[in-house]
Amino acid sequence: MSTSSDSLVAFGQQHVTRGLGRLTEAVMTKGEGSYVTFEDGRKMLDFSCGIGVTNLGHCHQKVSKAAADQCVNIVHAQCSISFHGPYLRLIEKLLPIMPDPSLDSFFFWNSGSEAIEASLKMARQITGRQNIISMQGGYHGRTFGAMAVTKSKTVYSEGFFPLMPGAFAIPFPYWHQLGLPINTSEEELVRLSLYQLDLVLKQQTAPRDTAAIIVEPVLGEGGYVPAPASFLKGLRAVCDKHDILLIVDEVQSGFGRTGKYFNVEYSGVRPDILIIAKGLANGFPLSGVVSRKELTDKLVPGSMGGTYAGNAVSCAAAVAVANAFREEKVLDNVSVRSSELLTSLKSLRDDPEVGSMIVDIRGQGLMIAVEFASPLYSPTDPALVSSAPKNLASRVTKRCMEKGLLILTTSLYEVIRFIPPLNISQGDLERGCQIFAESVKEVVREG
Repeated sequence: MSTSSDSLVAFGQQHVTRGLGRLTEAVMTKGEGSYVTFEDGRKMLDFSCGIGVTNLGHCHQKVSKAAADQCVNIVHAQCSISFHGPYLRLIEKLLPIMPDPSLDSFFFWNSGSEAIEASLKMARQITGRQNIISMQGGYHGRTFGAMAVTKSKTVYSEGFFPLMPGAFAIPFPYWHQLGLPINTSEEELVRLSLYQLDLVLKQQTAPRDTAAIIVEPVLGEGGYVPAPASFLKGLRAVCDKHDILLIVDEVQSGFGRTGKYFNVEYSGVRPDILIIAKGLANGFPLSGVVSRKELTDKLVPGSMGGTYAGNAVSCAAAVAVANAFREEKVLDNVSVRSSELLTSLKSLRDDPEVGSMIVDIRGQGLMIAVEFASPLYSPTDPALVSSAPKNLASRVTKRCMEKGLLILTTSLYEVIRFIPPLNISQGDLERGCQIFAESVKEVVREG
């Protein structure tokens, strides 16, 4: 096989399964801090972090060294055969930062989707019930159980039915989901969403048949929409009333992404099951399902497991991640950079040339979204603006890439998400914001 950039891309296009989508038809060869380099020589500032994974930047030296060191000790210590040191040391590191002290029982797997599958199995076995309630706009993965509770886009499940039975959904308290004006009060959005939950429990799945409610505290693929604290507290109250488990999916919002170790800390709500992945090991495949020992003691030994579950190299990397967060004061940096990012985006919204095209700026920490107006929305959608340029979000991301910035869209709406490294420098953040502003202005001018 030829090693030229063009021939490598052509080879990939011929032999990599078409079901995988890509932002760019290129070959990434190196990552360092906030930058990635491609086979063709381009070096780009990365505001995607591999979709919120490399929270400490690419190839963080301490994390990479911990993984390399582990590789010469033991790589595969299968979880159904014995304990291994990195697995147990990782639990030791995670216990003090859990959003509630009751979360003291850990099972590590490989991916977020697998962790969701495990949580659904656990909820059913622990409660003896089958049904699961999820959120419209929520994303939990592409495997069968995860697909059934994913409601962000039909592309993830189209053509794969029938999915796992017993999955129901309610509207997330987001004005788009409820078809209400953007200035609708938080109180009203929460009231309507909780009312719909009450109806689902009375009309579709009785509490005695409902094992769990699953929620992202910040919608990821649904548009980077933080859940109001009152909504999460409302879900907790319903779960407590009916002995339903509350599963909190922090795959994308966890590990400092929103300014706290876990976003659910903002509300003070206690999860019964917490799902973690992505930033947990900064690029090494690892996820986790965390619950209370009193609940997980009800599981049958052998009902959980997996060939590579809790891989020793990934766990060693995750231990180094936990150390780096503390030693490098990463959360302090998130607070400062978040303020700078929001100031830059709000300044762009105040620009008379493009401000009318920006519908919303939202998010927490360094999990921020900009939503644009669109002429292609449903006639009943409050963000419909007939004079807006078509496909603003995808066109802006393409222009950003041409200028040296990797950045992603999200949701079925015109939304661009900012997920830069949590330890990004002021200079790199400023450069990325400048590229973004230039790109927005150019695309809006083009119409």
